[in-house]
Amino acid sequence: MRIVMISDCAHVGETLAGYFPEEIHTGHIMRSRNLLDKTAKIAWKILRAKGDIFHCHYLLQDCWLALRFGKRPVLGHAHGSDLRESINHIVWGRIVRRNLRECDKIVVSTPNLLETAKEFNESAEYVPNIVNREVFYPKHKPTLSSDKAMLKVLIASACDWSIRGTDRVIKALSAIRKNIDVRMISYGVDLSRTLTLAQSLGVRVKLLPRIPHTEMPHYYWNADIVIASIGIGGTLGVTALEAIACGRPVVANASSKFSVYDTFPIHDVSTPKKIAKTILSFSETDLWREEHKYFESYHDPKKITERFIAIYDQLIGEMASD
Repeated sequence: MRIVMISDCAHVGETLAGYFPEEIHTGHIMRSRNLLDKTAKIAWKILRAKGDIFHCHYLLQDCWLALRFGKRPVLGHAHGSDLRESINHIVWGRIVRRNLRECDKIVVSTPNLLETAKEFNESAEYVPNIVNREVFYPKHKPTLSSDKAMLKVLIASACDWSIRGTDRVIKALSAIRKNIDVRMISYGVDLSRTLTLAQSLGVRVKLLPRIPHTEMPHYYWNADIVIASIGIGGTLGVTALEAIACGRPVVANASSKFSVYDTFPIHDVSTPKKIAKTILSFSETDLWREEHKYFESYHDPKKITERFIAIYDQLIGEMASD
């Protein structure tokens, strides 16, 4: 079986391919944000591609090109903003909705996307994100800093006020600023605004440079607590999952309305007051152990890989019977 991965999001396709058995061969069509690269060049690559399954990450132009060129079967894999934002865009919305209807199968990476996907394609299902356990693993027992030391807090998600809620994170940290040492990765559309807000609230932030994805565990291991996205969606993204895999307690906004998070110990952390309270609670409890139990139950790479292989087999079988 040959799988053609088209584009990627949060390294999910790359990680998934690394867990496939030897009999599954994977080709990966990638592009940059360069205008030529994301138009004519990607079109040419997709046109020439040959495979048994075309696994398209993100439901925009790359997926549309695969469908227009008659590549079949096409598995459309929605990862977030394609179904949260682009679907309502005056231009991109038409493409996303058409892709949803025409893909042979739709998979969503977080539970908040499932309802929207099912409106256009009944085949849609939620398959949890996969994490590379060979890269992201507990290096040593995750103990918090002593009472006399500063609590090392890492803001790991991109600085984005509307989607990631970074402004609320800074406001929360301002309430406990005397007890924390804040580090933040230097990227995101609202980086400048975030630094200005932090300065105005007396929160000292140490900026960390962006590094390759495989080196991210070093940032997690050097933190006592990791803050992931607490913005819209109410789901655990890849950043939160990777930090948990590294054995670090994570503050994230897991919504109680999704049954998949029933066993996750912290829910609905979306206001500055709740964020601050949750950070302090980690120094007094073993909540991180419950987070890791959830992670082990729902994000086992073997189970996720097996589910995708079953989906591939089903799609190939349906094509053969047509």
